[in-house]
Amino acid sequence: MLAKQNDITISVEEYLAGELIAETKHELIDGHVYAMVGTSDNHDRIAGNIYTEFRNHLKNKPCEPFGSDMKVKVSDNYCYPDVIVDCSFDENQPYFTETPTIIVEVLSKITRRRDRTIKLTNYLALPSLQEYVMIEQDYVDIEVLRRNEHWFARHYFLGDEVTLESIGLTLSVEAFYDRVHNEDMLEFLIAKQAERRD
Repeated sequence: MLAKQNDITISVEEYLAGELIAETKHELIDGHVYAMVGTSDNHDRIAGNIYTEFRNHLKNKPCEPFGSDMKVKVSDNYCYPDVIVDCSFDENQPYFTETPTIIVEVLSKITRRRDRTIKLTNYLALPSLQEYVMIEQDYVDIEVLRRNEHWFARHYFLGDEVTLESIGLTLSVEAFYDRVHNEDMLEFLIAKQAERRD
């Protein structure tokens, strides 16, 4: 989640130097600094589920996943997505990447608008990006935009499977939401238990 620091603009150099010593992460968007504030348990569960699935699937492969401490650079903007996959990471720039293949953002009421507008516009400008995934935490809805489909938005719900084509990984929607406590998941789990009893 983001909270705007102030209306003062800073340079990229000032931002990058500050991030190396800052106790709180910040994003730099159009010269303005936004502090990253705490996330919910469901947010962390979803991001953790995805990172774990990516890490297991990509073991001993050239692509690798990164969590929310890795910045993505788009022009002079720097963002911290929740999870990324990078297939050509530049070791000379250990604190950010310009070459993500997949970007995943877990949405909340506070971040939804920014993730669907400013960040979306920035991310889709990255030549390397193949898939942008937005996941709602308060209810079950996974939205995937793919370059090879001209960024057409596809939505996935409980009972569906999601294929991340750029890394050849197929996951059930349920796997994304493992241990997540929201109304959709609770109803889904109750229905599954009822099926087992029948």
